[in-house]
Amino acid sequence: MFIDVHELELHRIDFDQELRPAVLDFGVDIRQVEPLRTKGRAELVEEHRGGRLGSVRDIRLVGKLSTRLELSCARCLEPVTQDVKRDFDLFYRPQGIDAGREELSVTDAEAEIGYYTGDGLLLEEVLREQVLLSVPLKILCRNECKGLCRQCGKNLNSGSCGCVPSADPRWQALEGLRERFEK
Repeated sequence: MFIDVHELELHRIDFDQELRPAVLDFGVDIRQVEPLRTKGRAELVEEHRGGRLGSVRDIRLVGKLSTRLELSCARCLEPVTQDVKRDFDLFYRPQGIDAGREELSVTDAEAEIGYYTGDGLLLEEVLREQVLLSVPLKILCRNECKGLCRQCGKNLNSGSCGCVPSADPRWQALEGLRERFEK
């Protein structure tokens, strides 16, 4: 859904959408397993900057989203489902509007502003970004996950493998040290 600035000049835009899995590309490590549901509104907000800076008309998106994702466990690579629910209140400013301003410190509110090019922005891109921000950096299938064997790659949660534990090569220089001191 394209949110057009010219339409926002006339009235706010309400949205209530459901995006089926595979519509948004979350990359190879994330798979959407349920439809993404979103509901909210887009409106034009005018920010008065005073003086010769004039005013800026930002797009404000307020809404919520929910879906279910499948991710890989960081230790054993088994699939893990993760529910994602997120409320958002976002501001988007025309790209380049802040260019040429002298270097100033950025307030917390200004750090939360995104930028759009052209006559508006795609809601799907905003939703994709919000879902990716909701995904944990590292997810485990369970806290006591044993991971994979370093040698054969077997999932150690399903049982031990037949591999002989090998010494870490970084310790090889110290391997004969004990025998030298015992002499």
